[in-house]
Amino acid sequence: MSTVVVAKKAGKVCIAADSLTSFGDLRMGADYEAGHDKILVHDDSYLGIVGSAAHQLVMESILNQDEIKVDFTSRLAVFETFRQLHPVLKDRYFLNTKDEDDDPYESTQIDALIACPHGIFGVHSLREVCEYRKFWAIGSGSEYALGAMFAVYDMLESAEEIASAGVMAGAEFNNASAMPMSRYTVDLQKLKSVTG
Repeated sequence: MSTVVVAKKAGKVCIAADSLTSFGDLRMGADYEAGHDKILVHDDSYLGIVGSAAHQLVMESILNQDEIKVDFTSRLAVFETFRQLHPVLKDRYFLNTKDEDDDPYESTQIDALIACPHGIFGVHSLREVCEYRKFWAIGSGSEYALGAMFAVYDMLESAEEIASAGVMAGAEFNNASAMPMSRYTVDLQKLKSVTG
């Protein structure tokens, strides 16, 4: 798995991730894996994915095509993007949608965090989308990352410092996460106020 985090503070959003790839007991760090960056860039947005290592290449392939209109401007827009993605994942990338027998919907098998000028969002396997006010983490190191970011959020001044604390905690205490980290920051879009 991994540790992927997002944080929002002082007009900026930051996404960060560890760099370890693992296949069962085999651990492949940044010294061995040239493509160790777990964060994908799409226009002015950043997407961090956990789970199967195949997700990274599949999403990179999809984001480089114009077939799907990728829109990360709101919670609903993120949902619609992933709803349009689902049949493509099944039909062209051979996604195995089986998860639990009692799940109400087919699973995309993908958990992701998004950092963009419009905020920070999380997408989960049944296409549930959350918009976060401060920070969040996914992956096997997420509990350590969430605790670290909670502990430092009010003390630190930047989204970068908060996200870094999360990834460092995940890498320190989770055996499926390791340093170095990758980190990207973007300015939050200022909302225009409407006056009557």
